[in-house]
Amino acid sequence: MKKKVIEIYQSGKGYKAISKALGLPRTTVRAIIYKWRKHGTVENLPRSGRPTKITPRVQRQLIQEKETGQKWFAWLSSKTKTAAEQKEHKGSSQFFRKHLDDPQDFWENTLWTDETKIELFGRSVSHYVWRKSNTVFQKKNIIPTVKYGGGSVMVWGCFAASGPGRLAVINGTKNSAVYQKILKENVRPSVCDLKLKRTWVLQQDNDPKHTNKSTSEWLKKNKMKTLEWPSQSPDLNPIEMLWHDLKKVVHARKPSNVAELQQFCKDEWAKIPPQRCNRLIASYRKRLIAVVAAKGGPTSY
Repeated sequence: MKKKVIEIYQSGKGYKAISKALGLPRTTVRAIIYKWRKHGTVENLPRSGRPTKITPRVQRQLIQEKETGQKWFAWLSSKTKTAAEQKEHKGSSQFFRKHLDDPQDFWENTLWTDETKIELFGRSVSHYVWRKSNTVFQKKNIIPTVKYGGGSVMVWGCFAASGPGRLAVINGTKNSAVYQKILKENVRPSVCDLKLKRTWVLQQDNDPKHTNKSTSEWLKKNKMKTLEWPSQSPDLNPIEMLWHDLKKVVHARKPSNVAELQQFCKDEWAKIPPQRCNRLIASYRKRLIAVVAAKGGPTSY
């Protein structure tokens, strides 16, 4: 019937004549011809789905409610984040108030500890190749890539105002037992080598492996007094500066495998000048003041 409508329309007849000849409502004839002129066919076209029963007004309301919900969620998230940051900053501030007036001797008698990961191929290391024009893809001018980043090592280290202590490589997964073994093998020898006084204090962060019941009991049994530490406090630990120094010199030596990387880390850690360590601790009170001035946020330290 649709094709007959188009055939009569193409012969020059109008809507009224077609309607009368085929017994179709004029509106139906008009719709068939409109579709044919627009799409070039009278076949049923694929639909996007079930026709919506929502009016344009309701659609606008739903969109507005969704946008309002998103704004509310963003506001709530920001408030939650702010509350967490305030809690962290409060911890740093309490640490500041408690220790600001501690004598310099207290900080000089503290054994600072931390762990860090050192990559075999540092991302910041640039490689340059001298070559002639149009030889960029020749094999001799290409530096081979290393899958999975080439490996890395996790190390634990310690230092005091008198110099660097021992550096231990952490093999495998670090758990409470592994951490206690590191402390057992490295802390007291470092305290002895660095000539710390009998009132020395161990600084460690709040990693769960450091603060769980098992490690806490081990520290108490071995009579190691720890420095109470705020939850988020990277700028409060001066060992971060030594990690930066270590990674720089190790990458400059371009270790070719993990075994070399481990050895270079130990070699370079032992070479850290005692004067460097002493300067970091001598300025520790200024570090505390800078952290509280930044309200617990990042500082130049």
